[in-house]
Amino acid sequence: MAITPSEVALIERMHRDLDANASGDEKMLSYYQGRQRIEQLGMAIPPSMRKFLVIAGWPRVAVDTVEHRQNVRSLILPGEETADPQLRSIWDASNLDAHVKMFNRDRMIYGRAYMSVGANEESAALPLVRVESPREMTALVDVRREVVTAAARFYGEGENGEKPTNVTLYQPDQTVWVERTKDGRWGEVDRDVHNLGAVPVVVHLNRRMSGSWSGESQLTDVIPWTDAAVRTFTNLQFVIEAHGSPRKYMTGVEQKDFIDANGKPLPQWEAYFDAIHMLTNPAAKIGQLPAADVANFEAAVNLYGKQASIQTGFPARYFGVHTTNPPAEGAMHADESQLVTRVEAQNVEVGMTLGWVGGLALRLATGEWVEGNRVRVDWFDPSTPTVSQREDALAKRRAAGVLSREGYWDELGWSEARKAKERAYFAQEQSDPTLDRIAEGLLNASDLGT
Repeated sequence: MAITPSEVALIERMHRDLDANASGDEKMLSYYQGRQRIEQLGMAIPPSMRKFLVIAGWPRVAVDTVEHRQNVRSLILPGEETADPQLRSIWDASNLDAHVKMFNRDRMIYGRAYMSVGANEESAALPLVRVESPREMTALVDVRREVVTAAARFYGEGENGEKPTNVTLYQPDQTVWVERTKDGRWGEVDRDVHNLGAVPVVVHLNRRMSGSWSGESQLTDVIPWTDAAVRTFTNLQFVIEAHGSPRKYMTGVEQKDFIDANGKPLPQWEAYFDAIHMLTNPAAKIGQLPAADVANFEAAVNLYGKQASIQTGFPARYFGVHTTNPPAEGAMHADESQLVTRVEAQNVEVGMTLGWVGGLALRLATGEWVEGNRVRVDWFDPSTPTVSQREDALAKRRAAGVLSREGYWDELGWSEARKAKERAYFAQEQSDPTLDRIAEGLLNASDLGT
């Protein structure tokens, strides 16, 4: 079956959508990687001083701080309270602990992120779940039902540098692999009619607003203050280079006063750094101007850091604004409360997307859809852990009989694998014949040493 005109039109439409986002994506990526170009460095810096440009890495802080606190504990099926073992196996087989981190970075940098689910030729029970680059993939969405109706991944580079040369077109009942022919047209390479009934691609839009289907980068909060800090840092470099050392001035001197023993003029820099100057004119004077005071630059950067803190909800210390004494444990928790709340809010939205991915994966693995596709994601606590406080509170609840052993483990944030290991340890202890004999009084503990 050859590629149809409607499929070609679909590919061209999504290719235009991808191109429309290209410049904005490159800008956000450059900010995250700290290689952005600042157009306006200020009136005090000549163009030749651009080599003194100092980049502030605040965009990376804004993304990585949230991403480091987003850790999935388990995936739970509707009506269940414990992790589903098959979903856990699919998760581990696709290395999703690492891939979800890429997914979260993508959505915060570009404002959107994609995951695809495909068949695994080596094990049908373990479908392959992959994070797709937003710079290669785009999708069409039925906004009313909030489902993807078509998706396309563009990749490859031709001999003359044209991009892309290949496309994977995802449709509800089939996937088509397409490549650009020598005459510049799209031609079919292969087609898989899977009759899944759904596009095996899930899109997540960061900070989506009602009435639109587009996302917003998390970096928009800090880019203005990052640019301001970069200008200040660069101006500081220029000031230190030009005015960081005290300057000398001399009056009543002539050129002949700077002659060496061989009668040759001293280089200007050597004369400047000479510790002793012998001048013949008794009226000559030598003085020194104070070096530039850079304290105002520090105050400006601290101001920008505080504003970035307000915009992101992060503690100001994340942007280099520190107090004389480090914060105490309780103060640190209070300082991070807004950050934790924001991460929890993002976890709700990301959890919905991962739930759809889990439903697609189970459909490929079992042939059955999850009811309402409602796979629930359980997250680890995003706050900074305080072991002593947590253990004290849990021990009191356990002693009062309001918390089970399994519940204790859940509150500690243990994974299902860790809990399974502890259950095995308890089972070994319960089946140990030596411990049984001690419990029955047939063997004294002191006899174990003989």
